[in-house]
Amino acid sequence: METQPTTSATSIEENINLVKSTYDCFFRGDIEGLLDHHTEDIDWEVYGPEELPTAGLRQGKPAVQHFFGQVNELLHFDKFEVQQYVAQGDAVVSLGEYSGKSNTTGKSFSCHFAHVVTVRDGKISRFREFTDTAAAVAAMN
Repeated sequence: METQPTTSATSIEENINLVKSTYDCFFRGDIEGLLDHHTEDIDWEVYGPEELPTAGLRQGKPAVQHFFGQVNELLHFDKFEVQQYVAQGDAVVSLGEYSGKSNTTGKSFSCHFAHVVTVRDGKISRFREFTDTAAAVAAMN
C-alpha cells in the first residue's frame, strides 16, 4: 500500500497565508512583491479562448510579469474579492468574484473565479485560473 505524504495544519495555513499575501500585493499594485512569492519557473495558465488576450500558458517570472502588464493595460477592477480558501497538501484553491471595466471599451464585466495554486518550497510554482471568460471577452469587444 502506497502512503501519501502528510502535510501539517501549520504548513497548510502557511500556504494559505502565502496566497493571501500575493492577493495583498496585487491589490496594492506591487507586482514585484507578488512575483517574489513565485518560483523562477512558475507555470501560470489562464484558461480561455484566443479572443481573450490574457488567456494562455506563461512560464517563468518574466512571462507572468508581462501578463500583469496586459491585465493592467486592459482591465480596471472595481471589485476583487476572495470569499473562500480551500487547501490540502501543497494545493490552495481561492474562490471569489471580481468585476470591473475594460479600459479599451468601457464595458463592464463581472464573474466568479477559482484560482488553483501549487506551493513548492514556500513559493507558488503553479497557478490556474478558471472563470467566466465569455464575460471578459464580451467586455473587451
